[in-house]
Amino acid sequence: MTLRNRVTPLGELVSDPARGLVYGNRGCLHDRAGCIRRRYNGKRWIACRLRFRGWRRHPLMQPGCFTELFFLDEATAFAAGHRPCALCRREDYERFRETWRERHPGQLGADAIDAQLHSERIDPATGGQLHHRAALDDLPDGAFILWGGEPRLLLGAQLLRWTVAGYTAPRPRPVGAEAELITPPSLVAILRSGWRSLVPRLHPSALG
Repeated sequence: MTLRNRVTPLGELVSDPARGLVYGNRGCLHDRAGCIRRRYNGKRWIACRLRFRGWRRHPLMQPGCFTELFFLDEATAFAAGHRPCALCRREDYERFRETWRERHPGQLGADAIDAQLHSERIDPATGGQLHHRAALDDLPDGAFILWGGEPRLLLGAQLLRWTVAGYTAPRPRPVGAEAELITPPSLVAILRSGWRSLVPRLHPSALG
């Protein structure tokens, strides 16, 4: 059975046999039968390495344990509102925290970071994903927007359509246009800083 644990840039969970290049979780989302019952459980949404110290949980979605999630790449994880894990990506997390502190003085620990991100990714009125209006000219590579009702990755002078399998249908990035920003603003600031990480920032199809 294909598990419903692939994450889209919109933060939705879908079923697909591919695992993606980045792993993570946002708490226990499934019941004892392995069915997804909630979008998240808590404010700690993290993005991890696929392999770390030889650890491997099998089977996935064990009762009472966190729900293992998979992302196409880190840009997708950022769009969905996930930050680097402080355990398996300690080096990334420390650099992330330093960059974060420049934008949010006084927010030093994971709890403060997660609370800020939660306020940027969840619409309190609907419980769904919160979007922000932004000018495309001001957005860095790796940010996601809604364009034509679909998630699109900004990369250079192009918009790339996201799919579970990779990026397709490149089109020119409109100049002087605005759109609904999917990636939380604080994570856009991280991307703008020239972010590089231990996990794949972009799926190879983005460069193909």
